[in-house]
Amino acid sequence: MACLHDHSCEDHDCSTNWSLYKHIDLSKVTALNEAVPGSVKSVFKAWEQRLSSSEEHLESNEGDPELLVFIPFTSDVKIKSISVVGGADGTSPSKMRVFVNRDGIDFSDAQSMQAIQEWDLVENLQGVLEYQTRYSKFQSVASITLHFPENFGGDTTQIHYIGLKGEATQLKRDVVATIVYELMPNPSDHKTFLYVGYVHNIRRLDYRFNAVNLIQHSPDFQDWACLTMAQAEGGRGFSQVE
Repeated sequence: MACLHDHSCEDHDCSTNWSLYKHIDLSKVTALNEAVPGSVKSVFKAWEQRLSSSEEHLESNEGDPELLVFIPFTSDVKIKSISVVGGADGTSPSKMRVFVNRDGIDFSDAQSMQAIQEWDLVENLQGVLEYQTRYSKFQSVASITLHFPENFGGDTTQIHYIGLKGEATQLKRDVVATIVYELMPNPSDHKTFLYVGYVHNIRRLDYRFNAVNLIQHSPDFQDWACLTMAQAEGGRGFSQVE
């Protein structure tokens, strides 16, 4: 659903509303079929700069209008709506499909997979339209992939601005903290307690690293290691072994 951006930004802080660009991991943003490598990064900017006259923009290769844009975030975000400012003379994208938390997909994947949501776009040269998401489907978003399969008849597809409205959480991505607390065996009771915890997005590798490391230093932990690696498969967050 397209909504008109119909209020004066003198009375509303539009820059704040569209501030998710600050939470984009720009160094990891990529686009497939871009004519100029790396040009996709130029379309993410402050809302008030969306119509800047800079010649930098994202453009597909000539004769092939399809674009696939991967956007990772530095923290989990919730996305309420998306705005796309395309090019003139039929070069604006006419359709947008979105995939959430699906890293590494290519055109073949995008064409065969069910998008979480898709829109028929209109030419939005002034950046006054926004496309509302099904908000419940856009919670805890680590990355989104935007698929633009076609345009309005131009030889190439051009995109000058992509805006994302929503909010960021405090949960940082790719910051994995493994906390290991070990109370060495007490000669009087020969009990050992080991706690292994993790924050969001812990990787199974961390469990395996802890287990292997302990095996190397103390064969007595071999049974614990087997249990811990089994728990990694089940995705458990904490374990206590006596």
